[in-house]
Amino acid sequence: MNKRVEQLETTIIHASIRGDYEQKTGAVNIPIYLSSTFHQDSFDTFGPYDYSRSGNPTRDALEKTIAALEGGARGLAFASGIAAISSAFMLLSSDDHIVITEDVYGGTFRFVTQVLTQFNIDHTFVDFTDLDAVAQAIKPNTKLIYIETPSNPRLGITDIEGVVALAKAHDCLTFLDNTFMSPLYQRPLDLGVDIVLHSATKFLSGHSDIIAGLAVTKDKELGNRLAFIQNSFGAILGAQDSYTLIQGIKTLGARLTQSTASAQKIAAYLDGHTLVEEVFYPGLANHPGYDIHAKQSTSPGAVLSFRLPNRETAKAFVESVKIPVFAVSLGGVESILSYPAQMSHAAMPKEEREKRGITDGLLRFSVGLEHVDDLIADLEQALQVATESVIASTSK
Repeated sequence: MNKRVEQLETTIIHASIRGDYEQKTGAVNIPIYLSSTFHQDSFDTFGPYDYSRSGNPTRDALEKTIAALEGGARGLAFASGIAAISSAFMLLSSDDHIVITEDVYGGTFRFVTQVLTQFNIDHTFVDFTDLDAVAQAIKPNTKLIYIETPSNPRLGITDIEGVVALAKAHDCLTFLDNTFMSPLYQRPLDLGVDIVLHSATKFLSGHSDIIAGLAVTKDKELGNRLAFIQNSFGAILGAQDSYTLIQGIKTLGARLTQSTASAQKIAAYLDGHTLVEEVFYPGLANHPGYDIHAKQSTSPGAVLSFRLPNRETAKAFVESVKIPVFAVSLGGVESILSYPAQMSHAAMPKEEREKRGITDGLLRFSVGLEHVDDLIADLEQALQVATESVIASTSK
């Protein structure tokens, strides 16, 4: 009889303690190894750990956990999401070219446009909802196609398998930022992507208490190359934060399931409001990427964005909401309302933001675990205040 494949919700809880730790002690939590260095019993042969920059048992448990969840060969834990992303970019060489989605996290935009250019690594931003445009942007020296789907902040959807096919035809690597979906809802490596990246600060941690990044490679050789860069740069995640992240991952299934159910209701509510010009959420049937997202992911997730008429309306709305935290970041147990133009995408020049539809009236909403009726009631009263401010401004 074939062994039944375990569901991901089960793996999420138990992956970190499987193996030597569980067999030796029976502990249901991995210990925090607060040691910078490790004694070696042999003069000639060192053990698996020598110095915590190069390897730490707590971080090792986390890295094996995320590799198991993403179905990859090797996982690596970094000091931040952008540390994971920038380290992966360092697999490139001078004179290489990147094709990258134009609707991308502001920190990634900054690294590509202001840091990689110093090393003569060129780039082309493209609308990744258009596969023909992606194909046309590929050059003879293109070595990487960088995907973010759903993208930040307008939740654009990229056909992952379509881009992977283009990359393979041109001998390119593919990286994919999977922060919004997590491995619970989207498994890019199964679709042919080479490296999947996370700002683990967000949904994987889930409690707005640590900064962390994760990367998982499809094969061991690529994993070894990225591990060399991680060790060389030293942007590793410490043992305490690794432990905290392991604990956060254990509740991912329950948290994200509830937040997504609420996000679906909130998106539908906002989509029907007269003041809201547009809602960006792949769970709405009118979203242009609805069908593609449904094909490659198992859920629309817990993040949505919506556009109000202008900055003044957005300001009135933000200053009137009571429940969501108004802050940078997303993916916490608390709902987080963000203003991309001055937060996640502040590094992007205004003309570049506007070209991408990141207007001064755009707000991003990460739905938390509060009761959905309370959230909708709060949004409703804030939209009423914003509506009255619009009426007042036009009657002057």
